[in-house]
Amino acid sequence: MARYTGPTTKIARKFGEPIFGADKYFEKKNYPPGQHGQAKKRKKTSEYGTQLREKQKVKYTYGLLERQFRNLYEKAGRMKGRTGENLLLLLESRLDNIVYRCGIAPTRAAARQLVSHCHITLNGQVCNIPSTIVKPGEVVGVRERSKSLEVIQNCVSDSIVYSWIEWNKASMTGKYLNLPAREEIPEPISEQLIVELYSK
Repeated sequence: MARYTGPTTKIARKFGEPIFGADKYFEKKNYPPGQHGQAKKRKKTSEYGTQLREKQKVKYTYGLLERQFRNLYEKAGRMKGRTGENLLLLLESRLDNIVYRCGIAPTRAAARQLVSHCHITLNGQVCNIPSTIVKPGEVVGVRERSKSLEVIQNCVSDSIVYSWIEWNKASMTGKYLNLPAREEIPEPISEQLIVELYSK
């Protein structure tokens, strides 16, 4: 599966936000990349440009390609409620994101790799599909023989800050309690701009 493997700091600087997590290089150069990055003489972004930029930001944040993202948006549109909020809930319910939220991996990219390499279980069964949608009540855990991996040991903490996930450090499992409320999702995303973009 194709995915972005280039420099993440460059993308974070493009959007002006550390979308891939804490980044010391972003802190040093928190202006757009390129030789004209510091020259603030750029033209005002159009409405379409603002909407497109928000969509691209969300795609990079959650590690999705255009077709995946479009399919998820269409699925969100068929659900009851607001399409934008449904989209965020589907993104938050992806297996790789739940692994990241549980603190098993330092980044979503690392979580995706752990899932792909069969280190993660879903309801006790090995699952190697990062895009699997986890349902409330299901349990995500670390495979028994993978619990000693250094990357996992370095990340696992005693507790997590997300109210919709119940973490058990002893068994290295996290239970997806419920869908998070919109205000609980910490990412600075304006989902309405994405809805407006796809509505054109």
